Amino acid sequence: MHTDLGSFSTPDFRLRAARSAHPLPCASVAATASASCLSGSDVASNAAPIRIRGDHDLNPDICKAFLSDENLRPAAVLVPVADRGSHMSVILTKRSPDMPAHAGQIAFPGGTMTAGDASAVDTALRETHEEIGLAPEFITPLGLLDTYCTRTGFQIVPVLSLVREGFTLTPDEREVADVFEVPLAFLMTGANYQRLSKDINGKIRYFYAIPYENYYIWGVTAGILRSMYERLYTE
Repeated sequence: MHTDLGSFSTPDFRLRAARSAHPLPCASVAATASASCLSGSDVASNAAPIRIRGDHDLNPDICKAFLSDENLRPAAVLVPVADRGSHMSVILTKRSPDMPAHAGQIAFPGGTMTAGDASAVDTALRETHEEIGLAPEFITPLGLLDTYCTRTGFQIVPVLSLVREGFTLTPDEREVADVFEVPLAFLMTGANYQRLSKDINGKIRYFYAIPYENYYIWGVTAGILRSMYERLYTE
């Protein structure tokens, strides 16, 4: 368990990302202020091969054939870690209760890749700006976390990023009910993860959950955070 403050400092976090996250597709990153930072020690280069994570991690009975299903829809999310000087925190959203899918759930900013997106990084930056108004110039992508596949048919690429201070947020009220931050130290502590179960269409499905204050982080978001914890803070 990494409870010392040094494990959650900005230099240590950059080092862990460079060592353990997967390299960025530099050639396809949009020409933004953040793109100029994608070199040297900020770029992941020594990570193990990408693993396919997903709902099957805790539910072995789910057929793994879906992992190679050509019908899986490519998507990307930003995993935005804000550098607050004295501490680091992860920016999360609470989806609007009026959304047709996953209403009211905790999520990363992100969405489905479109034809105009050159890479998952472009998708994550575009969707983040559209959803919460976080400008790309405040974001430095550091690397990619393991791809996460869902039983609902999405193949999600999490883009691990550092967000410098000075940014402002303007959430899209149609999609986002709330934007909040959770200390990185809290999310990167294994004891804060619960393994729970739920009856879904007559079958018991297991999932991770992370209660934090008045928020309940679970499902895909908790799964990606768990994957991040295992890759950056346990390997």
